[in-house]
Amino acid sequence: MTHYDILVIGSGPAGHRAAIQAAKRGKRVGLIERKPRIGGAGLQTGTIPSKALREIAYSATMGASHGMRNVHPNITRQHNFLSESVIQKDIVIDKQESVFLSQLMRNGVALIPGEAGFSDAHTLKIKTLHGKEQHIQADTFILATGSRPRRPTDVPFDKQRVLDSTSILHMQELPKTLSIVGSGVIACEFATIYASLGVEVTIIDSHSKILDFLCADVSGNLETSMRHMGIEFRMDENIQSIARHGDKVILHCKEKYIESDCLLYALGRIPNTDGLGLDSLGIQCQKRGWIKTNQHYQTNVPHIYAVGDLIGAPALAATGMEQGRIAALHACDANETITSSHLPMAIYTIPEVAWVGDTCTQLDDKHVDYVTGFGYYRETARGQIIGDSNGMLKLLVDTETRKLLGVHIVGESASELVHIGQMVMNLNGSVDDLIRHVFNYPTLAECYKMAALHCSSQLKKVTGVK
Repeated sequence: MTHYDILVIGSGPAGHRAAIQAAKRGKRVGLIERKPRIGGAGLQTGTIPSKALREIAYSATMGASHGMRNVHPNITRQHNFLSESVIQKDIVIDKQESVFLSQLMRNGVALIPGEAGFSDAHTLKIKTLHGKEQHIQADTFILATGSRPRRPTDVPFDKQRVLDSTSILHMQELPKTLSIVGSGVIACEFATIYASLGVEVTIIDSHSKILDFLCADVSGNLETSMRHMGIEFRMDENIQSIARHGDKVILHCKEKYIESDCLLYALGRIPNTDGLGLDSLGIQCQKRGWIKTNQHYQTNVPHIYAVGDLIGAPALAATGMEQGRIAALHACDANETITSSHLPMAIYTIPEVAWVGDTCTQLDDKHVDYVTGFGYYRETARGQIIGDSNGMLKLLVDTETRKLLGVHIVGESASELVHIGQMVMNLNGSVDDLIRHVFNYPTLAECYKMAALHCSSQLKKVTGVK
């Protein structure tokens, strides 16, 4: 029977990173993938496809309606625009998959096709696509099988009119109208993509506001931008039923009916634990099936780790990759600093949203005294050039220590800009470090200095120190 030092189940961002990290430590590593292509949801059905489609939509509309960029509104209604976009998206996926395969081969990771399930605590049974079975053993296992869209049985999914976040990526023609059930990350990302392409989008959700885990002014800023794109919001709505009627989808909310050409159901994801045989090993899970782990991403069975979407929030590709790296290092008995204390988050809506550290609500709950400073895109030359008049950057600073507690950005390049604040926070920096820093002109990064100076002014008022 074939034996490995470490077997990784799942080739998505978390599993891919874990396998390579373990191989670099001299371990004999096998990477098991049940799908015909590697990369998991991160590459094949989630992160990369949706972000590639966003970039295509953003470029087609030039991302802004003012400034020095040209807008080509008619491009959004071209009959073959979406099908051409899908082709471009697939080209990006193919190129990235080639990179992943090259990395695995270069590091000596064995790629094992098939669906894995535990026979015992150190043995896996692998079922291949052709129905054959083999058994392989390992000292250590890292579970990285990811998650999939939640698909309630009372929702008539058909991959044509009633869609989830996977099937919507294969649409070949733009609908005239699109209803989206949900107001979370996936819902808002797809809403802005399709609205920017001229689709009439309606968001329906039981919550009172979108993305309610963000600072209220950040989510409010994004909602304003989305309304300017023509997106309609039906919040505080309880959905009674969803049904197909000919070429239309009918959504029943209390006494209202919402009709659209297509519907995207985007209310949550569930972990891919089916068939792994975790119950027989006594592996503990949290609410809704997410696997419970410690700070090293070990389960309660010490030689079995779990990373990525399997363990729940934040369930982002970037955090999954870091979790995979940490798990692999711990499994290899590595004695080194393995992660930073502040991890960046990003939502790839149009415009982008990104943050690191605490929100205002979290600081209030902790009874922390802090001040808030703002830098507005419209006050920078770069913001005027690109026509982003709504973008903003917000800093949260400790009143006593002047340390940076949080950075929150909404606007173009937010996912890139947030790393400046992350670096300052991870280096235990203060608002004064940002004030002393010189930023290129014209750039959006100047907003950091504007916000820092605003914070300094607030601190002088609060503390009385000049």
